[in-house]
Amino acid sequence: MSEAPAPLADLRVIDMATVLAGPGCARHLADFGADVIKVERPGSGDTVRAMGWRDPSDDVTLFWKLAGRGKRSIVLDLKQSEELDILRRLIATADVLVENFRPGKLEALGLRPEELIAANPKLVITRVSGFGQTGPYAHRPGFATLAEAMSGFANVNGEPDGGPMLPPIALTDEVTALVAAFATMVAVHSGVGQVVDVNLLESMLHLMGPLLSAQVVSGYEQPRLGSGIPYSVPRNTYRCSDGRWVAISTTAESVAQRLMAVVGYPDDPRFAGFDNRVANRELVDQLVGDWIAQRTLDEVLAIADEAEVAAAAVYSMADVIADPHVIDRGIVLDVAGVGMQNVIARLSKTPGGVRFAARPLGADRDDVIAELERLEASDD
Repeated sequence: MSEAPAPLADLRVIDMATVLAGPGCARHLADFGADVIKVERPGSGDTVRAMGWRDPSDDVTLFWKLAGRGKRSIVLDLKQSEELDILRRLIATADVLVENFRPGKLEALGLRPEELIAANPKLVITRVSGFGQTGPYAHRPGFATLAEAMSGFANVNGEPDGGPMLPPIALTDEVTALVAAFATMVAVHSGVGQVVDVNLLESMLHLMGPLLSAQVVSGYEQPRLGSGIPYSVPRNTYRCSDGRWVAISTTAESVAQRLMAVVGYPDDPRFAGFDNRVANRELVDQLVGDWIAQRTLDEVLAIADEAEVAAAAVYSMADVIADPHVIDRGIVLDVAGVGMQNVIARLSKTPGGVRFAARPLGADRDDVIAELERLEASDD
């Protein structure tokens, strides 16, 4: 837990988003000191309170413990006019509102962005959706799987003779959370109240790098290559003699030449330059794979380190937690007895930190409303 001055301590955020991308945006802001008030529906609260793995000590989901950290919780039944009025009053005191309704739902609640900003000219409204606030797909449901499919991401993932593959983690949600947090702070920095339109599809499309441009200029479509990439060979995972796995990257020519020398093929013209190695992809992978298969992981890593070849063990999550570098930097943080990721970036003078663990549903309602009344009284 951090006691240092927080860079966003003067930022007040209303988080009425659900699941991962929108709440993740607000969580990143909370990690750097923002006062985040999480508005949840009666009964079950945010969906992630019931999703995924649970902490056996209290039966609370680990998704909630991560997404809800550093946030105060208030339950509001927005079907009740009095409760909706409380939300409207909270928004009037905020710097940021984060929501992820389908486009039009916020307006249907009577919370039109232009009216909210007119009442609170500094307000930044961050709207996280599947496809954006405009366009023919705007009203489609915003699921990460759809963005992973429609961004081209799934199409390039998988084995050459297999089908497209989706990521086995909430990749799109986590990426979009970062995009939304970045865009929110850009808008806050502008000093102008405005709407920030962030969506899953465009966030994922930015991960595709120049593949979009390659299609535009030459009609190129990247094939599925397993762990490989089209422009750099070798780049793959290889099985060692002890059954463990190592990952190799050679996106610098000097590294590739050192690796080929290590495996017994120095100065071989077939492997000189990116184009030649790409043309001989299967042979290069076979030669490197055969060399690695005769050695344990520790032996491979020791030789690679001495030769300045980019190699790393393929870690399980248990390996990540036990790694000395991870331990030394405090990358895994204990929050109320649960290990989780520390804040995403280190600031030398105004560091972030997790101020408190995720709260029970509605635990802060009385305090939040009392504080709201004090703020309103001070403005009179």
